[in-house]
Amino acid sequence: MDYLAMLKQARETLPKSAFEKQRFEVPKVVGHIQGNRTVVSNFLQIADALRREPALLLKFILKELATPGELKRSGSVIVGTKVPASRINEKIRQFAVEFVLCPECGKPDTKIEEEGQVVFLKCQACGARHPLKGRV
Repeated sequence: MDYLAMLKQARETLPKSAFEKQRFEVPKVVGHIQGNRTVVSNFLQIADALRREPALLLKFILKELATPGELKRSGSVIVGTKVPASRINEKIRQFAVEFVLCPECGKPDTKIEEEGQVVFLKCQACGARHPLKGRV
């Protein structure tokens, strides 16, 4: 079998999502400042768009902002200090780069998998696996 035939066979085994050119868009934070706290009302939609557990996203954001906060039953998040939406959006983008987007192909079709003590980011589109930093 020559190289081109093997390449064609390999491309046929890849999922269709590997060839889609859609642009991944992270939803912007919708919220307001209430007293000396910040309320993010669309937090669950953001976590859903990133396909990650809300608790994991919240833990990352609060740690990065060095502030307390909590997820309410209504799906909103209350951050313990006044934080501009642009700063929260920046942290969400950072989370997406570190824990959602594939370093190889840039697609958001990834899952977090644990193998013993090591945590991997596994891409469903291209099949790449990358170990994550111990921050999960």
